[in-house]
Amino acid sequence: MSSENSFRYLIQCFRERLKRCIQVEPVLDYLPFLPPDAKEQIQSKAATAGNMQAVELLLSTLEQGAWPPGWQRTFVTALQCTGSRLAARYVDPELGELPSPSVENSHDQCLQLLSLLQPTLVDKLLVKDVLDEGVAQDLLTPEDRNRISAAENQGNESGVRELLKRIVQKDNWFSTFVMVLKQTGNANLAQELTGIESPEESDTSLAEGSVSCLDESLGHNSNMGSDSGSMGSDSDEETETRRASPEPELRLRSYQMEVAQPALEGKNIIICLPTGSGKTRVAVYIAKDHLDQKKKASELGKVIVLVNKVPLVEQLFRKEFEPFLKKSYQVIGLSGDSQLKVSFPELVKSHDVIISTAQILENSLLNSGKGEDAGVQLSDFSLLIIDECHHTNKEAVYNTIMRRYLKQKLTNHKLEKENKRVTPLPQILGLTASPGVGGATKQGKAEEHILKICANLDAFTIMTVEKNIDELRNQIKEPRKKFVTTDVTREDPFKEKLLEIMRKIQTFCQMNPMSDFGTQPYEQWIIKTEKEAAREGNRKTRVCAEHLRKYNEALQINDIIRMIDAYNHLKTFYNDEKEKKLAVQEEDSSDHADGGDKDGGAAENPWKVDETDQFLMDLFFDNKRMLKYLAENSEHENEKLTQLRNTIMEQYTKTEESARGIIFTKTRQCAFALSQWISENEKFAEIGVKAHHLIGAGHSSEFKPMTQNKQDEVISKFRTGKINLLISTTVGEEGLDIKECNVVIRYGLVTNEIAMVQARGRARADESTYILVAPCGSGVIEREIVNDFREKMMYKAIDHIRNMKREEYARKILELQMQSIMEKKMKVKRSIVKQYTDNPSLINFFCKNCRVLACSGEDIHVIEKMHHVNMTQEFKKLYIVREGTKSKFADYETNGEIICKCGQAWGTMMVHRGLDLPCLKIRNFVVVFKNDSLKKQYKKWVELPITFPDLDYSEYVLFSDED
Repeated sequence: MSSENSFRYLIQCFRERLKRCIQVEPVLDYLPFLPPDAKEQIQSKAATAGNMQAVELLLSTLEQGAWPPGWQRTFVTALQCTGSRLAARYVDPELGELPSPSVENSHDQCLQLLSLLQPTLVDKLLVKDVLDEGVAQDLLTPEDRNRISAAENQGNESGVRELLKRIVQKDNWFSTFVMVLKQTGNANLAQELTGIESPEESDTSLAEGSVSCLDESLGHNSNMGSDSGSMGSDSDEETETRRASPEPELRLRSYQMEVAQPALEGKNIIICLPTGSGKTRVAVYIAKDHLDQKKKASELGKVIVLVNKVPLVEQLFRKEFEPFLKKSYQVIGLSGDSQLKVSFPELVKSHDVIISTAQILENSLLNSGKGEDAGVQLSDFSLLIIDECHHTNKEAVYNTIMRRYLKQKLTNHKLEKENKRVTPLPQILGLTASPGVGGATKQGKAEEHILKICANLDAFTIMTVEKNIDELRNQIKEPRKKFVTTDVTREDPFKEKLLEIMRKIQTFCQMNPMSDFGTQPYEQWIIKTEKEAAREGNRKTRVCAEHLRKYNEALQINDIIRMIDAYNHLKTFYNDEKEKKLAVQEEDSSDHADGGDKDGGAAENPWKVDETDQFLMDLFFDNKRMLKYLAENSEHENEKLTQLRNTIMEQYTKTEESARGIIFTKTRQCAFALSQWISENEKFAEIGVKAHHLIGAGHSSEFKPMTQNKQDEVISKFRTGKINLLISTTVGEEGLDIKECNVVIRYGLVTNEIAMVQARGRARADESTYILVAPCGSGVIEREIVNDFREKMMYKAIDHIRNMKREEYARKILELQMQSIMEKKMKVKRSIVKQYTDNPSLINFFCKNCRVLACSGEDIHVIEKMHHVNMTQEFKKLYIVREGTKSKFADYETNGEIICKCGQAWGTMMVHRGLDLPCLKIRNFVVVFKNDSLKKQYKKWVELPITFPDLDYSEYVLFSDED
């Protein structure tokens, strides 16, 4: 055998070990014989599918290519220079003996041990402490250090995870890591890793093969060295040689097996189990059994798990599906935040289980429907699992996907009658804690609502626990429910001052609202008034309505939290308005200094601050000092806050055990302000309350969102006890893996029976308490009582549906399915009539404030099917850029705000692929349809029935002569 063939043979033999030991990107820098396109493919694979998949591609490329003489030595040198000396030993025996099986076994056991203790290290290790020593001890390369530091920018926890992922690729990593921990003041962590208290009984025993018999329970999910989070299915012999960590045992309790049974028989079902009872574990069991059965029958099995929130992708992947399935099946988690460059269909082909946000699947189904290559079909899957399946209704994305399923099912019936080949459809499994009753007040309507969900999911039945109900009750502890009411008759001079200002604004613009200040109806009225004024070009009314809305929001904040929070809300808004006006004035002065306009006319700015702006600005700033004085007067503290403080104090002092709780509140602003209030109150600190807010990652609110990484960090700290009180919006109610609590407080927030069940399900520790704090006479407690009634109605309806005759159930389900399809067809027909889909030139965009024509629809281009930009020179003359805080995202960053010369915000200045792009927000414009002079305002671009072309970068990127 030639030396080259021997080298390739060694790569083949030790492939799995090499994939764990090599960090691919730095190695590529040392391989000049690889062509640029091959390197680019490998780098792309690293960015999209993870390091291990990229190493696999590199090894395959080396095996298959014809390379110049000496390429093997170059590759070995590359491995040595980039810290992958263990990998170099595998492919070049001259560097030393290969690790013995016992040493490899010890290495695997060390991986298991590190995996088991990873949560402790992530929680307790400060990554900055060990970087310098890690480099000094050759545990880390300088590149490793840079990558770890970059990860640390997302939080210390992210940095530790990157550190652990990289050290396990090194030779003798365990003993070196233990030594680094001891030398950096982390001896306690070293002790936890080795189990050795005495520093003399040193740290190499585990790494050198004298590991004591580790219990099989150490075989938890070890993801060290695996970015993609997937493991291929291997033969028994390959699995044995890899010595992969054993999977945790997958067992179901009796009540879980009871609800799973029809699905194990291949039927479409909905599983309805309470929060905390293990619905997802049942789904994992069904998925594994499904794939096992398909494998036995030599049929293709493929499972897709759909979720409705991005954080749930990672949660279900890491905590549920990957640990139990990694040994036999390839599992991957995908969301819109994944930024994968490999197409979704390719990932579907190469994986057995795909956990994905529903929108990704819907986008790919759309592409397939348009005849594009980059699309999938439902027939590509054999099992479709829908998490939180009560969202499969109306126009939700779950229902859009299921309508495709139902249409194909009806088509299949027709094909069967004609003895033609049918299109296979996946088995459906829906998961929910509460399907709800859809606002029903009568039992019949509740049953109809649940039947609709069953029809939408084509469910054979909806499963709840009947035979093993006692076991379920022992597993799920019902919390004690408590109502705390407050007096709303307090004297509130701050509120009176706000009302006085609002009346003056209404008088100024001659408004006559029909609703009381500070209420939801008033907010709805003011939003409607603002939109109508924008359409009609009535700037005075539109601007006054915008300011009244801010005051109304301040009233609502004052009603829920502190007066000072309401004052700060207004102060922030008016300071921002003032800054915009100053920017406009500076631009106006600059125009005068330049000698007027280009046509030689007068340099008069038509967008100067007018009478309305002056009145509103003066009104606030004239009253600013008094508002602040009143807001800081503690004599008139919000009674609800007093009751909330008393409730927290009682719950966190009544037992010797440490309490863990969640407060659910309505808005992001309230969650943040409550968190601040608790942190600033020394009495809470004295009893050990450590609070933090948890809010959503979406950008729909004016209040700054919380990134997914930050959400994960907060939940992780809550799980480990660094935080013991979460103040959350409804993002914490559904699905997220939040540790069991012994106190859940809904602070003036009641929505529907589904949310009530979800929130109450968070209080699942022993002797837990579910508390509702609300003002007397507000109707909040009454709505909670109604939700209790609806919950009982829901279970009664489920019971009735489960006991329906099979023929009657099937008939009703078919009727509802046909009705859903026909309703959608009619809606689409009506929509098509109104659409201007393929002709953006038929619309114009006007500033909603000053009514200046900003641009035509034909000037708009789209980036990544999401960002709408205008790159024309004409548009550039109409706005000014106000610098702001830079925000970085996966593929772009924002570094300023674009505003009209009247001061109205138009959007943001974003940087994408090196280009500065003015990105428009549609809510800042009035859209005028040219043909029929229709004027409309939209909140989101997706609501506008127009298709805009993608941006062609070649038109805007200019190359210099040197280039």
